[in-house]
Amino acid sequence: MKQSLIYLLLFALGVILALWGHIPDVLLKDDISKWILYGLLFFVGVQIGSGKNMFTAVKRFGFKIALVPIATTVGTFAGAALTSLLLPERSLIDCLSVGAGFAYYSLSSILISEFRGAELGTVALLANIMREFIVLVFTPWMVKYFGKLSPICAGGATTMDTTLPMITKYSGSDYVVVALFHGMVIDFSVPLWVSFFLTL
Repeated sequence: MKQSLIYLLLFALGVILALWGHIPDVLLKDDISKWILYGLLFFVGVQIGSGKNMFTAVKRFGFKIALVPIATTVGTFAGAALTSLLLPERSLIDCLSVGAGFAYYSLSSILISEFRGAELGTVALLANIMREFIVLVFTPWMVKYFGKLSPICAGGATTMDTTLPMITKYSGSDYVVVALFHGMVIDFSVPLWVSFFLTL
């Protein structure tokens, strides 16, 4: 949660400095965000490639473990589609693009800003930060009423890092490997899904 607050503060600081004209012109060029995006994608690949836990989890749980990220993906896209009905000013594709961030706000918001503009990128940033925040705050309630897998599905890409301690505490240590596998798969899928929706 501390990390999310730091991201929000840095985001707010960037907005304020840009509004007041205190940002150097070199940082306002489109090429900068593109190179940052390429760097993020590279480090996502490094993180997934070095994660030996994913292969251990597949051996231990078999094919069933793949159902968790599939359920997360289907549920997220269904929720995004329903949200588009409540927000007539936003298209279905916009809502699906934001949902495809799966709480990976640093990567998805840059991608969406690059292709659809800063407004939708900001919506993606805030929506995905809220997704992580909800899991951090409501995990005990989720486990009690919806089962031990619910905070894993709700956590999206964060289940292998920021929300993992809460999942471990309330779902139990048996679910740590599931959360790590889920986080890695969802993490890998974010740039693929977001790019797919943005090109439609």
